[in-house]
Amino acid sequence: MQTTTPPPTSLRPLFALPVVVAALGYFVDVYDLLLFNIVRVPSLKDLGLSEADTSLIGGRILNYQQAGLLLGGILWGILGDKRGRLSVLFGSIITYSLANIACGFVKDPQVYAILRFVAGLGLAGELGAGITLVSEILPKELRGYGSSLVASVGLLGAVVAYFTVTLFDWRTTYFIGGGLGLGLLVLRVSVLESGMFKRVQQSGVSRGNFIDLFRGRERLLRYLRCMGLALPTYLVIGILATFGNEFGKALGIPEAIQPGRCVMFTYIGTVIGDLLSGVISQRFRSRRKAIGLMIGLTLVFVVIYLSGVIHTAPVFYGICVGMGFSIGYIAMFLTVTAESFGTNLRATATTSVANNVRATTLLTIPAFQAMKPAIGVLGAGAIVATLCFAISFWSLATIEETYGKDLDYSE
Repeated sequence: MQTTTPPPTSLRPLFALPVVVAALGYFVDVYDLLLFNIVRVPSLKDLGLSEADTSLIGGRILNYQQAGLLLGGILWGILGDKRGRLSVLFGSIITYSLANIACGFVKDPQVYAILRFVAGLGLAGELGAGITLVSEILPKELRGYGSSLVASVGLLGAVVAYFTVTLFDWRTTYFIGGGLGLGLLVLRVSVLESGMFKRVQQSGVSRGNFIDLFRGRERLLRYLRCMGLALPTYLVIGILATFGNEFGKALGIPEAIQPGRCVMFTYIGTVIGDLLSGVISQRFRSRRKAIGLMIGLTLVFVVIYLSGVIHTAPVFYGICVGMGFSIGYIAMFLTVTAESFGTNLRATATTSVANNVRATTLLTIPAFQAMKPAIGVLGAGAIVATLCFAISFWSLATIEETYGKDLDYSE
């Protein structure tokens, strides 16, 4: 009896308009999200702050932005399940684009903080809605590739943000970011809504109830594990890269370390890592194995970063690239989240998880700042890192494998 080999899956859907628009949307999202991290020092010094206040108030403003992400992740996620994925993509980009343009006119640190809160509120909707839409429109055999494509294009936004800052005044970079976002709305007009969402919309099933995520022990743990997987990503981005200048001083590196360059080099690595993590998950036919490999590699680079063995700026920046590469599973953990929940809660879960992880800096940055006087920059970083990795490995060990899962169902 002859057996026939199934034809290879066409890669053409990866280049469909919704995937391309989701990738470009994430590009603008990352540009605007990381812009404050890159211009934090020059912008606050331009507003007249001292070096000490730049660190303290800069961390506070970043947490305003992260608080906006936390609240926006819930609001946009609910809206994505109630009104559709596209409503989020339109509304969020208008919000953060206008907020970023306003940041270009800021004169006062408190106003700056409020505008970063509004920007964070808008930025919260982009990635979760984009990954949800891409996961629902692509064949299950291509979901890993699709999420990696979106992430890889999107994360280049951080690199572009850095080079834009080197070419223009920090105020102009905010105007550019806002303009890019508004320009993206033109492309969004032609994107169609997810067929899965339309079917569940017509079914009468309850949609977008955030409280439903916490009803039942199994669903709550599923939600928490999705967040726990990604804690090392914002340990690296939110603390180790953003405060790279302080770590450089603590390591005794003669050359002044620039936080903006730390962020840029970290994201260069992340672009490559996110592209490869999707390929690895497809080859392994396992999300868990691919993510586990990346988390383990992240641990190795973080240990090197904090161990005191780095003595030169080029090596420091090289480790930033390595850490960036190893946290290149951002799209993968969000794909796992999208694959872990039914269509009626998928956007709520994916969008809120994406921003809950970003907003972990609301806890990690104050903890890091509070411990620095007693145990130093390296010691404080090590304690925060230990907690993040402990939760991450627990999540990995207990989460369900979602590779190849059928997503056309409701909770």
